[in-house]
Amino acid sequence: MRKYSFLLLVFLLFITTGCGSPKPKLNIVMGLGEAEWKVMREVVFPPFEKLHGVKIEAIQINAADLPGVLETQVKSRKVKIDLFAQDNMQLEYLANRGLVADLTDFKKELPETVVPGLVKAGEFDFRLYFLPFRPIVQITYYNADKFKQYGLEPPRNWSELYLVARIFKQKEGAGKIIFKANGGVPTATQLYEWIISAGGNPLTINDEGCINTLAFLQSLWPYLSPDSIHANADTSNEYLAQDSAYLMQNWPSGLRVIVEQYAKEDIATYPGFAGPSQEAHLIGGEMLGIPKGSKKQELALQFVKYLQSRAVQEKLAAQLGWPSLRTDAYETVPAWMKPHFESVNKAMQSGVFCKEVYYWDDYVKYINEAFADIVIRGKPVKETLDYYHNQLELAKQRV
Repeated sequence: MRKYSFLLLVFLLFITTGCGSPKPKLNIVMGLGEAEWKVMREVVFPPFEKLHGVKIEAIQINAADLPGVLETQVKSRKVKIDLFAQDNMQLEYLANRGLVADLTDFKKELPETVVPGLVKAGEFDFRLYFLPFRPIVQITYYNADKFKQYGLEPPRNWSELYLVARIFKQKEGAGKIIFKANGGVPTATQLYEWIISAGGNPLTINDEGCINTLAFLQSLWPYLSPDSIHANADTSNEYLAQDSAYLMQNWPSGLRVIVEQYAKEDIATYPGFAGPSQEAHLIGGEMLGIPKGSKKQELALQFVKYLQSRAVQEKLAAQLGWPSLRTDAYETVPAWMKPHFESVNKAMQSGVFCKEVYYWDDYVKYINEAFADIVIRGKPVKETLDYYHNQLELAKQRV
């Protein structure tokens, strides 16, 4: 936190004093890693800066800190940030607090090939406040050689998943399918996706879709990999790469770990399997917004248009492995990545977002406790879910 606060202070002092380049500046906030900033500064920014005669000043601010910074600037009418990227689970608050510009008129400028669900995620009360930037979606990884060895196809529904899980355990002596059961947000988000695919509303904890999902997982648990209890987004990649598991659901970032670092050419991907009601794949990532009161809105929108262009999206996909907001941005990616990005594209067509709610932390807590009680400890499904539903309702009242 001290690091972000120091960087923010330097940033605000810099743009307030006007030191540095004499060119007009576009102040952009994003949360990126060092390698990502390198590509932005060396590959993405320069052509735009040259074309528009501007200097892009960029800084990283923690997603949790950004709302407070925006609130201070907007309320004081001293808006210094011209454009920002923010996690999709932090958007509704910014819109409801009146901290962001209404971008509905820009909707007609969005690329024709943009994934439709990404646009919908930026809308609140039928107005567009946020624009697609950096989506991620869960896909399913599997060990193609092991599936072929046992004459199996990747499962397309829960019934097939159950059959595959039983066969692997019978043949290998241990389960080989991972469910992220280590707790916290990874477990909650995977459950969220499964409950949606069962036709439920995850936030109730105890509707029919929730009941069916937890009941199925309880029956599946004996045939899952024993590593599931320690599995999160990072460790799942390791289990698959080391042949401890043969199938998992995870974010596309795992590709660089599994395929590049471990050179696992036998790992394939596909969108995944459907539940009893539908196929649903959880989408996360970041959206772009412009603070209300920014004096450089037009320039910021020009930069957004540039970022969303096919040329820039192709560079981000090829050089950083980012899934694209467009469906036509994968022509220049390395050959080994193309089939995996095809999985990403298809998964996004059935993409769902977690609903942003003020009681999210409480939901994560209670759905994890319900999972542990039912799936791991074998407690009765409906009674247990009813109990945690009531606990969540009490927590919502306290908040």
